[in-house]
Amino acid sequence: MMYLAYQTQADLMRPMRFAAGLARQTLNGPLVNGYAHAGLRHLAAAYELVERAGLSHGRPDFGIRTVEVGNHEVPVTEERTAVLPFGTLLRFKKDVTVAQPRVLVVAPLSGHFATLLVNTVKTLLPDHDVYITDWHNARDVPLSAGPFGFDDYVEHVIRFLEVLGPGAHLLAVCQPCVQALVAAAVMSQDNNPATPRSMTLMAGPIDCRINPTAVNRLATTKPMSWFERNLISRVPRGFAGSGRRVYPGFMQLSAFISMNLGRHMKAHFDLYNSLAEGETEKADATKNFYDEYFAVLDLDADFYLQTVRYVFQEYRLPKGELTYRGRPLDFGAIRRTALLTVEGERDDICALGQTVAAQDLCNKLRPHKKRHHMQAGVGHYGVFSGRKWAGQVYPIVRNHILASD
Repeated sequence: MMYLAYQTQADLMRPMRFAAGLARQTLNGPLVNGYAHAGLRHLAAAYELVERAGLSHGRPDFGIRTVEVGNHEVPVTEERTAVLPFGTLLRFKKDVTVAQPRVLVVAPLSGHFATLLVNTVKTLLPDHDVYITDWHNARDVPLSAGPFGFDDYVEHVIRFLEVLGPGAHLLAVCQPCVQALVAAAVMSQDNNPATPRSMTLMAGPIDCRINPTAVNRLATTKPMSWFERNLISRVPRGFAGSGRRVYPGFMQLSAFISMNLGRHMKAHFDLYNSLAEGETEKADATKNFYDEYFAVLDLDADFYLQTVRYVFQEYRLPKGELTYRGRPLDFGAIRRTALLTVEGERDDICALGQTVAAQDLCNKLRPHKKRHHMQAGVGHYGVFSGRKWAGQVYPIVRNHILASD
């Protein structure tokens, strides 16, 4: 009922948003220019906010057309290297003559599309052959594809690394740091030739017992029955995944917004002023951010509930109780995959200490194959996006990959 109510409201709002868009286009036309029409510009700005007052359920475009490699501008094309029901291995193909380290970027499956990491990819591209896990919206996956749980996520990472072949590198951001670490352990235990040469874990919940955040506390103050009763819904009719049990992306987005409601309200107030004052560049930057932020993806219920239980409630990974397909995991088997962990000083989602815990789990790795970096002055997103990511974190990541290649 929850999902149906949301979809019904979205459908009812669509004509209003369309009408607001037409009105905005009319007011922004050639007849309304100059300071004499300030009042109409404010009205056009109001219409544009109404037009934008909705969510998208399709993956936005990465928008990466070229990248500068050396002194040359090189075209970039997206290549679907492998396609599975719940995810695509997407390559950002460049026409370069020199072989570059192959890097699999493991994107979060937490309510947003992989395009959330577009800044991460752009920064990596000049020096690396970049692939990404392009997760599919669960509401578009038919029931015939079966469920998608925690182990299925790990299996996808392993299969994608096998497609890349021996000698690739693994970089995980946020939530999938757990699954990336598990994949590396499974592949090491199996002596899989595609075991990654290096692994970079950035701002991930390896051990949520350390410095618990508001996100961690929510998970531990509610029983699993509460999560299943209040957050799980079935995809309504009209979609390929009709009947699939999911954790809707709009629910996750609501949780994220509530954590920083004042900041988001201010951002939209500032957007209104920028539109009304004709500050196009400033307005476009805000719109681009929220176009991505308001593009939401549904999670299969099995994956969401198992992640809450295994990672945030029972701490199976740091306690040595996590398994893969019923097999015990031995992180001591990771002996050749160099490890870099990265944390943000002000991270209020994965606090300091939660990611570096992976260093202790990989207890058979020699000291020269382990490194940790704490980035001062950044929150969660600043670890993998923005100026400090590009200027301070990325050089460490690049050197880590280069030294292991």
